[in-house]
Amino acid sequence: MFSALLHALMVTQAAAGLAPIEQVRLEQCLDRARSDPATAIAEAGTWLGEADGALRGYPQQCLGYAYTLLLRWDAAEGTFLAAREAEPESNGARRARLGVMAGNAALADGRADAALAALALAASDAAAAGDPALRSIVETDRARALVAQGNEGEAEAVLAAARTLDAQNALAWLLSATLARRLGKLGEAQAFIETAAALSSDNPEFGLEAGVIAMLQGREDAAAASWRSVIALVPGSEAAAAARGYLAQLAELAAEDESQ
Repeated sequence: MFSALLHALMVTQAAAGLAPIEQVRLEQCLDRARSDPATAIAEAGTWLGEADGALRGYPQQCLGYAYTLLLRWDAAEGTFLAAREAEPESNGARRARLGVMAGNAALADGRADAALAALALAASDAAAAGDPALRSIVETDRARALVAQGNEGEAEAVLAAARTLDAQNALAWLLSATLARRLGKLGEAQAFIETAAALSSDNPEFGLEAGVIAMLQGREDAAAASWRSVIALVPGSEAAAAARGYLAQLAELAAEDESQ
């Protein structure tokens, strides 16, 4: 999930109000990072040495992304935060996105406290920018960090805020479904996953979660249908492998019932 979220943020950032030459250079650096992160780190380091002021944030952004691809989460977090600091306070949206990237890197590293600190900065920046959709993204990630801390009650409230800020935020609905299911609130979980699926029908994670919720409700046929839809959608993926595992467990349960 982290890599997909980060890639989406990177695409948004690369097209967000840069001077044409900086936009091209950032896009090239991000492309290089995806294929050869070590070389991208070297190139971004050279670029950083040439940059002044707010422009230093762009090579730092590429550096941070390359670090994530090498699973160097701590380095990525620090670099994204440095990029945020380089950005003028007047550009709250860009600062917020960089804070989200830092928070996600810390969360991927298992450091929920550090993630929440970075996301608190992002929340303040997004509020200053007056961007409800961006605030929803921040709140969604804050909820993930709170769950990692074991603070599920606060995470519920934060996800409710994320859904209110942007009702089209499919990930907020998915995470709401997952959390409700873990808390045994299966009716709420079902309503949440139905909304998530309606917003993003081609996301295999939604089908996996829908199947788990259906299974817990005793709707085995619906669960199997959801998992089969995941396999049909992305047959060679990790999600499909997980769906096949669930279906195998379901088949074992059915065989045990028949033998009794």
